[in-house]
Amino acid sequence: MKEVILSISGKPGLFKLVSRGNRNLIVETLDAQHKRMPAFGTDRITSLNDVAMYTDDEDEPLTKILAAMGKKEGNKTASINAKKASSKELREYFATILPNFDRDRVHDSDIKKLISWYNILVESNITDFDAEPAEEKEDK
Repeated sequence: MKEVILSISGKPGLFKLVSRGNRNLIVETLDAQHKRMPAFGTDRITSLNDVAMYTDDEDEPLTKILAAMGKKEGNKTASINAKKASSKELREYFATILPNFDRDRVHDSDIKKLISWYNILVESNITDFDAEPAEEKEDK
């Protein structure tokens, strides 16, 4: 999952890197439509491997947080509805996953996005959050 799952600023959902073009990336949505489109250098593209969340100590990589969510939820969709949950419910839920998260710098919108991304990954049958892609394992 590390570098092939991407977030593109301004576009909802998550994307899978399919190919690299001359001056762009070809990405595919991680939903039922599997729509392919180009992503250009002007888009803010971030690999989920490069995302971290604030804690009281060091920043925690998103892959570890997703793995903890998967363990808590049994690799099924999240038990909380992020769209309808109150701020208190979101923060209590997130505290069960990452107890030492920085309550000042982690906003409700960050927790909602994390839950949304987790659900997208689970619905796409991507539940091995710490695993390396098959190509990287073969190279080692």
